[in-house]
Amino acid sequence: MKDFKKAKKDGSRMNFERVRQFMDHLTRTKVPGNAICIYLGGQKVFEYASGYADLETQTPMTGRELVNIYSCSKVTTVTAAAQLLERGAFLLTDPLSDYFPEYRRMKVQNAAGEVVDAQRPITVGDLFAMTAGLNYDLNAPAIAAAREKTAGRMDTVTVARCLAQTVLSFEPGASWQYSLCHDVLAGLVAHIADMPFRDYVRKNVFDPLEMRDTVYHHTLEVEARMASQYCFVPDKADADRMDFVQAQSAGRACSGTFKKVEKSVGYVLGPDYDSGGAGITTAVGEYVKLVAALANNGLGLTGARILSANTVRLMHTNRLNAAQMANFSWRQLTGYGYGLGVRTLIDPAAAGALSDVGEFGWGGAAGATVLADAGRNLAVFYAHHMLNPQEEYYQPRLRNVVYSSLDA
Repeated sequence: MKDFKKAKKDGSRMNFERVRQFMDHLTRTKVPGNAICIYLGGQKVFEYASGYADLETQTPMTGRELVNIYSCSKVTTVTAAAQLLERGAFLLTDPLSDYFPEYRRMKVQNAAGEVVDAQRPITVGDLFAMTAGLNYDLNAPAIAAAREKTAGRMDTVTVARCLAQTVLSFEPGASWQYSLCHDVLAGLVAHIADMPFRDYVRKNVFDPLEMRDTVYHHTLEVEARMASQYCFVPDKADADRMDFVQAQSAGRACSGTFKKVEKSVGYVLGPDYDSGGAGITTAVGEYVKLVAALANNGLGLTGARILSANTVRLMHTNRLNAAQMANFSWRQLTGYGYGLGVRTLIDPAAAGALSDVGEFGWGGAAGATVLADAGRNLAVFYAHHMLNPQEEYYQPRLRNVVYSSLDA
């Protein structure tokens, strides 16, 4: 892949050789293959791929392969929902029950383990900020109820409605918990727009940004273009019993092996389920177009505006108070707060970050990573394709290597 060096206004030059070296280090020691694309000021300044798209056949990674990006899909979901916020379709302070009456009388498990009535309603803002009290249990009775009600098709709106049966982990707004909030948010978008979520996103995000190779559901053609998907299995662990959400939040780099797994995504619950939390399959050079639009305060590389600058600013403004921050404790997120569905840097010293306050993004369960900086108009999209992705190791290091390369 090409390495672009671009003169800056002060006459210095960027040098991305250390990004190249770090990615090669990862493919020698941590992951089968990876790819990255970086835009600065609306111009592509670096792209690179390392390692293998398929270890067994030694097929080189090129960066053009399709990969499952899991929770990086959430960045699209909150972008799509924020468009409706701009259009006056809802307020962040609105009770969710204004749109889904099923959420009017929620139950919550208190500190004593008793199930009692929730005292505060879930708001639309709670869905964006993961403060609703929902969980990530795909085996819950609510999911089973939705499956029965839809004869297994699991359309996005019906699942969102059925999730109102969930007993909340805490009073809405009292804490932060990674959960199916953004899947419910996708259902809300589909309900308000009166169309399938995938169609809304295609019309309002993907098409304006010319993201033609970004999809929510696999076909045989899509799978043929995908890199092989692996799982990192620590020594003495059982890959078939791993909780990948837990691994994403708490997994640590250690010794183990790569196991090839199916290319399917377990969070896509049925043929009509457009997973707002984990549904997208795309290529690195494709998804970076969305990241570039967010880094440019909502203005895409095509000239299409998908969000206003004020909305992007709100997106990367920390929404968590001290009580909520207590549970926002993933090690790779030290020094970050959480905005409208994205981490946002609030304390570079605590993070050990070379990036700027307000740098924002998110990661996915197989190693995709969004990094945007609206102050610098910097957009980075990186991916490997390995469940249990070792985020604690690679994410903060990649961030620092990228920022140091801007001034090299």
